[in-house]
Amino acid sequence: MQQNKLYVGNLSFSTTQTELEQAFSGYGELEEVRLITDRDSGRSRGFAFVTFASQHAAESALEMDGKSLDGRNLIVNIAKEKTGGRGNAGGRSKFRSF
Repeated sequence: MQQNKLYVGNLSFSTTQTELEQAFSGYGELEEVRLITDRDSGRSRGFAFVTFASQHAAESALEMDGKSLDGRNLIVNIAKEKTGGRGNAGGRSKFRSF
C-alpha cells in the first residue's frame, strides 16, 4: 500500500495547484500534486492528493492537518485505497480519506 500519498481536504475553491505545491514542498520532494476538479465545470472540488518521493516526507507533512491555507483549516491524512464501488474506473486506482 502506498504510504507516501496524502489526502488534502477542506480546500478553498480558489486554492491553486501551485499554492499546494508551495505549502507542501518544504516537507520533502514532491512527485505529484493533483487538485481534483469537476469534470464539467473545471472548478475545484475542494480536495487534492499530494504524493511525496518518500514515506518519511509524507509523514512529516501530516503536521499540516488543521493548519490554515487560504482561510480554511486543512484536513490532511494518509490516502487509503478505496475499496468496493463501481470497479476499477478504467484502470485508475481510487483513493479516499478515512
